[in-house]
Amino acid sequence: AVFVEQGVRWTWSELDAQVDALAAGLHGLGLRTGDRVGIWSPNRYEWLLTQFATARLGVVLVTINPAYRVVEVEYVLNKVGCKALVTANSHKTSDYVGMLQTLAPELAKCAPGALSAAKLPDLKTVIHMSNETVPGMLCFDDVVADGHDVEVDLDAISAALAPDDAINIQFTSGTTGAPKGATLTHTNIVNNGRFVVAAQHFTEHDRLCIPVPLYHCFGMVM
Repeated sequence: AVFVEQGVRWTWSELDAQVDALAAGLHGLGLRTGDRVGIWSPNRYEWLLTQFATARLGVVLVTINPAYRVVEVEYVLNKVGCKALVTANSHKTSDYVGMLQTLAPELAKCAPGALSAAKLPDLKTVIHMSNETVPGMLCFDDVVADGHDVEVDLDAISAALAPDDAINIQFTSGTTGAPKGATLTHTNIVNNGRFVVAAQHFTEHDRLCIPVPLYHCFGMVM
């Protein structure tokens, strides 16, 4: 896995270790199979780790358009009942942290992981992708680091999952009305990637550049 902008280059084993640490960290925060976790971010390595870590736990990843504004992200988080949200701090003109603080002013005084917001009743945990201290939010790197100290049998959790279990919810653009969520299973995502790269005759000697957003179908499954 390579993210040039962030200077990240991992082997498969290094990626695997990072995924397991994040999965353990998320489990330590109380996230369990079937819970929904939103991700609101441009393409970053944290996005990739979150995708695989949630799948490891059977947690449903809700991919949120990084161009969404306050009203849209409020709708999506509440529509599917996201218990946690992983977010970038900002991207271009989008101040994600600022928008969340507008939606949930309770963040200013709550303990991280213990949010109780009037407008976002299901959301309990917000994890941000920077080393800055943000009131009411957890730092992504700290969740990964804490995962090394969490005792959990990830293999047993993954073994209890089924190929037809829901693992991802993607929303339409909402150009003809409110965004509509489409639910994908493990099989949906794996087969999508498998058959597309097979049609392209990809082998282990090839490299695939993903310039499109990870939040929608082509980006995340390839």
